[in-house]
Amino acid sequence: MRTETPRRPRTVLAMDPPVRAALFDEAALARLVALAETDPALVVRDFADPAAAGALAGAEALFTGWGCPPLTAAALDRMPRLRTVVHAAGSVKDHITDACWARGLTVATAAAANALPVAEYTVAAVLFAGKRVAAARHAYRERRGRLDTLALLAGAGNHRGTVGVVGASRIGRRVIELLRPYDLRLLLHDPYVSGAEARRLGVRPVDLATLARSSEVVTLHAPGLPETRHLFDRELLALLPDGATLVNTARGCLVDTGALTAELVAGRLSAVLDVTEPEVLPAGSPLYDLPNVLLTPHIAGSLGNELPRLAQAALDELERYARGLPYADPVRPGRLHRSA
Repeated sequence: MRTETPRRPRTVLAMDPPVRAALFDEAALARLVALAETDPALVVRDFADPAAAGALAGAEALFTGWGCPPLTAAALDRMPRLRTVVHAAGSVKDHITDACWARGLTVATAAAANALPVAEYTVAAVLFAGKRVAAARHAYRERRGRLDTLALLAGAGNHRGTVGVVGASRIGRRVIELLRPYDLRLLLHDPYVSGAEARRLGVRPVDLATLARSSEVVTLHAPGLPETRHLFDRELLALLPDGATLVNTARGCLVDTGALTAELVAGRLSAVLDVTEPEVLPAGSPLYDLPNVLLTPHIAGSLGNELPRLAQAALDELERYARGLPYADPVRPGRLHRSA
């Protein structure tokens, strides 16, 4: 970055107030105030709120987070000076609309920072799946005594196992990188990745059916799009080998929940699911209680002490904007349809 003192763009925070409290520790808050003309106590959750009208009318930048309302044409009319949006999280699909691109706004995101914990969660899930930790825990809890682990876990382990990665997204690539030191064979399905690029990543490119048939663990990192809805349907799930584990930290809509539930209830497959369709399963879903399912409430992304990292990544982008530099992680409208 250039060393001269940047100008301080007028900036408004737009997100759920509890998100603001979680994102900004003392250091991040001090940096925000130094970088921008802003009222850190003003957190906009409704762009039509009269109390925010004056601040929005003069805003050059929006610093957004989870819970930011959609930036519709009507909302943008209340922000005639707005030039840029910096998002302190990953996906911007919930609030960036076509009206933003029509206005010529620039958009940046902290998706790279948010990808780190998702990839870490995924790697932990993959390695635990290879060791069949869920099956061992269930058997140990049932027996409450010594187990014949050689018989119970015959074939388990992470030595030369095969992991199928669906989607060389930002997170998918990070998962591949983190799994590289392990003695695993990595397959990849991504229609946008060439064979040469796959080789550079250290993975073998395959079609989806081959990946399903060949993998002990499959981990999903594709975006939720109309064409990827129920990508893992009844037919594709049936191709997975007996005892295989499906890991989903991407989007619940990638998997046919009914078809997966049938496989899991039958005990043929296992799953680690941080996202589902619907996002919160009905209380009567068997997935809450099955011993071969680890079900978590969308926690793979940034939480707790990981949240200030998102704020600092977004503040890095705001500083670039203030210095007249290009964003390090811009959102490009032409690629948004392929992202999460």
